[in-house]
Amino acid sequence: MLKRFLALLFFTFASSSAQQTPTAAAARWWSLTTALSNDSMQGRDTGSDAYERAAKMVADHFKADGLQPAGDNATYFQRVPMHQVDLDTVRSSVELIGLDGKVYPLPLLQETSLSPRADLPPLTEGKLVFIGYGALPAGIDLHGKVAVFFNRAPGGLTMEERGKFLAGRASALARSGVVGLLAIDDPGAIEPFHWPAAYARTVTLAGSEQKPSPNAPIAIRMSAMASYLLFPGIDPGKMLADAGMGKPLPTLQLEDSIRVRVKTTQKDIASPNVLAILRGADPALAPEYVAVSAHLDGYGFGTPVKGDSLYNGALDDAAYVATLLELAEKLTAPGVERPRRSILFCIFTGEEKGLLGSAWFTQHPTVRAAEIKADLNLDQLRPIFPLKILTMEGLTDSTLGDAARSVAAQFHLELRPDREPERNLFRRADNYSFVKIGVPIASFIFGYDPGTADERTYRDWYATRYHKPQDDLTTPIDWAAAVTFNDFYRALTLAVANNPVAPKWLSTSQYAPGSNQ
Repeated sequence: MLKRFLALLFFTFASSSAQQTPTAAAARWWSLTTALSNDSMQGRDTGSDAYERAAKMVADHFKADGLQPAGDNATYFQRVPMHQVDLDTVRSSVELIGLDGKVYPLPLLQETSLSPRADLPPLTEGKLVFIGYGALPAGIDLHGKVAVFFNRAPGGLTMEERGKFLAGRASALARSGVVGLLAIDDPGAIEPFHWPAAYARTVTLAGSEQKPSPNAPIAIRMSAMASYLLFPGIDPGKMLADAGMGKPLPTLQLEDSIRVRVKTTQKDIASPNVLAILRGADPALAPEYVAVSAHLDGYGFGTPVKGDSLYNGALDDAAYVATLLELAEKLTAPGVERPRRSILFCIFTGEEKGLLGSAWFTQHPTVRAAEIKADLNLDQLRPIFPLKILTMEGLTDSTLGDAARSVAAQFHLELRPDREPERNLFRRADNYSFVKIGVPIASFIFGYDPGTADERTYRDWYATRYHKPQDDLTTPIDWAAAVTFNDFYRALTLAVANNPVAPKWLSTSQYAPGSNQ
């Protein structure tokens, strides 16, 4: 067994980076990543047996390092109850119906997808009305129709105006009486949706109050290329180009109608967060916690891409669960002085399904929520080019920004705020669940200058590997960058844990308690 494991590591190192030899630190980190994201872990989908095995592996590591359990009933596990609804893609379909009755199938998961709900009607039909970016058109009755729009905001709006427009669009259209919403992918998006979709699945927390009303319209997603079928007599290339730039678009009564047949299955599932504590050494500060977090879940098996149907989730986010396991090892090594504050290790489930594990933890904390003074979250990190720049979510929102700048200077790293806020990365990771209970956060992304080879490498990874089976152990890794980041993260964790003054929100932050989040 050991021989096979070492052979796998050698193959992985050779295929990942032929120009670097991994140091002992890189090898240890990658061995943990490999253990969590090799094929036997089957992508660690939420609620799966494979996820349970990965969670046990993480808990066993924490136990071996002497961390205290912080889950339910004196265990390392906090079980998260959830409800899952899957679209049966064999017995479901999306079809365009022409005026002549000709049927144009739109393959599910390849060109279209939808968010399944248990209360969706088995059949939805309606005439298509194109309404640009989704604003209610004047003088057009949308009742019983399917509203078609590009999934972005029109140009000329401020960031705040764009946010309000996008947040209120679906509810405004639902009140107009539409039976369906057909959102076309934004052709100009910095981070476009990557087809095919792995699967069509909706997972919610059990008893969640955020369920749609029974009369909510069916929501369909369409690839930008598939939308060419919708606009006869119009140059679709120009339409896509205008939409990608947010230019004004016409309102059109389209010739086609759409027919959607839906069959779903549903079940209750549960999946654990893994929680552990390294107790602080200072009696005055030990009751306080610095949370360090990453998500263990991936996508499991899904739609094949290039013949591969296993979504391993190596960099998203097994590699950064591995960083936390390595952090626990180093902080508990013989002769290492414990930090003054306690470190709360949070390995979350259900992140890919909507931040569910972190939401459950922050709603049902296993420690006093008021004593969690910071969350340093690990997600969205891609050590695939040299580390010179770090983007930090939350950089200008709390005093964590100053702490991170000070530590980054020790590693000769430039720290920057998010220069692509339209991607909404701040709210798309588990750190946002902590923000909702008033905890300052930090989350990091490998940064780059526009037009450089580093940006091209970054964009290529998102185009070819992100949320795909190709996010696996063959990803080329910059070992020096990975180790530098892990060292930076450990130094930052210790700096925050040892500072006698806890992190505080800045009054200028939109996320500060009392502001409108």
